[in-house]
Amino acid sequence: MEVDDARNHAPKRKRDDVVSTHSSQPPNGNDAGFDLSLLEAVEKSQNAVEMLDLRTLKKLVLSFERRLKENIAARLKYPNQPDRFADSEIELHEELQKLKVLAGGPELYPELVALNTIPSILNLLGHDNTDIAIVVVQLLQDLTDEDVLEDNDEPARVLVDALIENNVLELLVQNLHRLSETDPDEMAAVYSTLSTIENLIEVKPTVAELVCERTKLLKWLLGKIRVREFDSNKQYASEILAILLQSSTANQKRLGQMNGVDVLLQAVAMYKSKDPKNPDEDEMLENLFDCLCCLLMPLENKERFVKAEGVELMIIIMKQKKSAYGSAIRALDFAMTKYPPACERFVDVLGLKTAFAAFMGLTAKFFLNVNLLLKPFIPTNKKNKKERYHEELEERIVSLIASLFAGIMRGSRRERLLSKFVENECEKIDRLMELHMRYSERVKAETERMKQLELDYLEMDEEEKYNRRLESGLYTLQLIAIILGHLWCSENHQMRARIELLLKQQKLSKNDIKDILQEYHDNIGDLDGLEEKERAQSRIQKFISSL
Repeated sequence: MEVDDARNHAPKRKRDDVVSTHSSQPPNGNDAGFDLSLLEAVEKSQNAVEMLDLRTLKKLVLSFERRLKENIAARLKYPNQPDRFADSEIELHEELQKLKVLAGGPELYPELVALNTIPSILNLLGHDNTDIAIVVVQLLQDLTDEDVLEDNDEPARVLVDALIENNVLELLVQNLHRLSETDPDEMAAVYSTLSTIENLIEVKPTVAELVCERTKLLKWLLGKIRVREFDSNKQYASEILAILLQSSTANQKRLGQMNGVDVLLQAVAMYKSKDPKNPDEDEMLENLFDCLCCLLMPLENKERFVKAEGVELMIIIMKQKKSAYGSAIRALDFAMTKYPPACERFVDVLGLKTAFAAFMGLTAKFFLNVNLLLKPFIPTNKKNKKERYHEELEERIVSLIASLFAGIMRGSRRERLLSKFVENECEKIDRLMELHMRYSERVKAETERMKQLELDYLEMDEEEKYNRRLESGLYTLQLIAIILGHLWCSENHQMRARIELLLKQQKLSKNDIKDILQEYHDNIGDLDGLEEKERAQSRIQKFISSL
């Protein structure tokens, strides 16, 4: 979800770019074709940055306050005669441009706050002249730029706290609603506004919830995502929405109440039978699915997803095998985790055929010998390849099947699910054991690597070791063991015989499966409450005892 810094307008500034220079004179002719006056202006601006100190800061602030008072006075005196206050507006605009130089000295931010200049600057976001508001947005973007604030944590916090105390969030979003994206300058200001909000969140993560509590930013973002036409601001809006949702249950619930699930489903539905036209549009689609998956964390949003026929839409996307294929599997995984109604709907609308086609589509055929695997086939977005694309799909499909077993415990749906592992001479159990072997080897390799690190005097506690093994594939291995546990507990003789045969061929026994399940059992947390923990442990213990 990284935002492309090479946007067509208003790119994020780097530390060395905080001063912008303009020349109203035509270029001077010379043999080399250089604009000497522009070079001279750049030199002067660089010198200004180098000499930036408290004295310069006070001088800039004093000059700005003076121009601000003159503009206010002119507007009050000649409210209906724009030509009488136009000059003061131009001068105020120039003073705001000059303040951008302060981004070159973030260590002076506490002094800037102490001079009580922040309220004066922020109030201009509501200025009748949109050009004034736009330059203020640009100034805020520059002052809060992540490169500028790097290694200046304390000054950054002082500035951000002052901005928030003086209602920067409310004022930015109010101004956002009046900007027209048919105007290039205002379109650039939209990007700058979103960039500033992202910068504020980077410094102070609680801003992610504050901005949703205090403003109508979520409403604006949903409105932007509803627009069918793609542009860079729609892409950035999708990214900001993902940032707001990724670590805030409150924001997830709030957006759900605003019909957010339906809006996101409509947005991704546009790509059910077509691929994005370029990498930026592809990134936006990925952001939209990130938003959808975050939104599916609260139980009430899972319910909204099912009612809005989200399960059916994801199955259609999978069948079309376009670039959103993997994202649709991921969304289904989130929707069905700990939510039986989604699992039941999935079976009812014939999702099993599609899911197991994906599961078997990942199968690598044995070539020459069991250790030499052909590259698996799965639809891949060639424009946006990811290093772990196939592995992530594999893990998601395993998780999806595990969720189905957990959500459908009895009845005809359960029988239909179990029957999938019997058909075609238990080929899906063969596939499951292939995955078991591969992920076992990955976990063993990581365990050996950690032992070597400990020999090299890098100490790790047991929790860190366990987390590293989870990341290396242990979690997927545990899910595979749980699925095998479900199959074994079905007491189907054909499935049991196949499992025992495959274990014997790999010189393994049921004890190897039991060991994986036992470790999973012992590490089940109480995030969902002690009662749920005990239920989960009881289910795993049933598998262990049966095996």
